[in-house]
Amino acid sequence: MEDIVSFAKRRGFVYPGSDIYGGEAGLYDFGPYGVELLNNIKTSWWRANVRSKENYVGIDSAMFKHPKVWEASGHVGGFSDPLAECKQCNTRIRVDKELGKIGIQADEKMSEDELNNLFDANRDKIACPSCKAKDFSSVKAFNLLVQSNLGDFTGDNERPVYLPGEACQGIYLNFKNIVDTTRMKVPFGVAQIGKAFRNEISPRNFLFRTREFEQADTQYFVKPNENKEAYEAIKQDRWNWYLSLGIDEQKLRWKQHDNLVFYASDAWDIEYEFPTYGFDEIEGLHDRTDYDLSQHTKFSGTDLHYTDPYTHDKYIPWVLETSMGLGRVFLAVLSDAYTVETMDNGEERTVLRLSTELAPVRYAVFPLLKNKPELVEKAREVFAELSKKYPCEFDDNGNIGKRYRRQDEIGTPQCVVVDFDTLEDGTLSVRDRDTTEQSRVMIEDLL
Repeated sequence: MEDIVSFAKRRGFVYPGSDIYGGEAGLYDFGPYGVELLNNIKTSWWRANVRSKENYVGIDSAMFKHPKVWEASGHVGGFSDPLAECKQCNTRIRVDKELGKIGIQADEKMSEDELNNLFDANRDKIACPSCKAKDFSSVKAFNLLVQSNLGDFTGDNERPVYLPGEACQGIYLNFKNIVDTTRMKVPFGVAQIGKAFRNEISPRNFLFRTREFEQADTQYFVKPNENKEAYEAIKQDRWNWYLSLGIDEQKLRWKQHDNLVFYASDAWDIEYEFPTYGFDEIEGLHDRTDYDLSQHTKFSGTDLHYTDPYTHDKYIPWVLETSMGLGRVFLAVLSDAYTVETMDNGEERTVLRLSTELAPVRYAVFPLLKNKPELVEKAREVFAELSKKYPCEFDDNGNIGKRYRRQDEIGTPQCVVVDFDTLEDGTLSVRDRDTTEQSRVMIEDLL
């Protein structure tokens, strides 16, 4: 994983946030190739979850929401991590994670007193990750919501607002609007890609746990107790999407939640086996019953019951949720594609074996020689035509071998070389990233 993190910065995929100031923990910037890869993942997800389905629509809700939204969702009262602080160096630790490292599982339903009792019984086994001392404060619940001061110029904070702790709440808030303004009828789904922010105590593992991230969520609204078949279909659909990205199926697995929150009927995670980190969650699929719309009905005073237009049955729909962390999927895709191999000639090369759909650059266009104006001019013509349809890159710097290696590293599927034969017969030399084989293709056939 250290190699991948280094590669991601060196090749312009991911930079540490505020890098020139020494960085900021848990924040990252996507570079020129990273943003293209990220956008391609989003496009693939949106096509699979909205455009290819008759009964799904998409929205993009406002980031700031009425403060009561986060009370209704349970984030104000129950969205917290158990924290303890080293009394020697003030380093904060996640108590549940530290207990997990010594083989003791802390139930997320535990009260603060119960966690303190469990922590006290095992203090001698837990050392501060910074100074190695075993002297900690008591466990406190640390709320993860990031508070803001939108419209508050006095500092009184009488009506606190929050950056979104999760992206999905906007879907629940617009359930009635969608029913009233579209032809959607239960069962139907709503998709959204949105930002989320969390006051993580200890952001870690590169893009896996950050303080600012994007989520791609779907909420599928069904009739009460008609959830099981739809849930299984959604699970299979989501699994197939990861395979469509080219991810190795052997590095994916399902994990069912043992301890469900009180309102949930079922919950599963799709996990990916990251280098160094091992298996961990990249997407959660949750059967949430009628909790979300019931809570917003209660807190907003707006009736969110749905009336079936055919049977006239009136009910609060149940929700089947999929929630994917885009940074985590980005890291899984990058990890899966990153390859260092030895060529037949004994040379070593780094190649990013991304699917054609995800590659930041589809074609790289080279003139064989940069000091031959006729080749450069023709190469620029080919680039101009190809770039109307595909993300392309023009490169005339260095010898052809070095240019191939640069494109291999960023995952470009094919390199197109304009040479002297091109001027004679209109064919281009097209080189494949994975096989390194070259073939002659007519310009019009490539276009």
